[in-house]
Amino acid sequence: MSILIGFLLTIHVITCIFLVLIILMQRPKNEGLGTAFGSGLTDSFLGASAGNVLAKITTWLGVIFFITTILLAYIYSHRQNEKSRVFERIKAASAASTNAQPGQTVSNAAPAAVPQPVAPVAAETPKPAAAPVAK
Repeated sequence: MSILIGFLLTIHVITCIFLVLIILMQRPKNEGLGTAFGSGLTDSFLGASAGNVLAKITTWLGVIFFITTILLAYIYSHRQNEKSRVFERIKAASAASTNAQPGQTVSNAAPAAVPQPVAPVAAETPKPAAAPVAK
């Protein structure tokens, strides 16, 4: 199951990166970010019908994006409960503490720290400095 999730996540991330790049390469009607890559770069690179090619690629990448998103959501929601060791320890500790009798300590639970009283520290008064002797 984790191999499938890893594969789908890889496809999803690659699709997202390509989708962002393709959308930025498209020439908008107002010539916005499309000029950042050069005014005729996409036309010379992909030919005269660059707008149609980029629109089709964007459509297919969008479809792949939504399919991988839905598949990942379905897999994560229907995954069997894989409980970690930490969750099992917390569950066992809470079950042991609820089953313990009053006054009985639970061996696997951490002991609570008992605050110790702090003795007051006597404030020291500073000694006056010796005055210099004049000759």
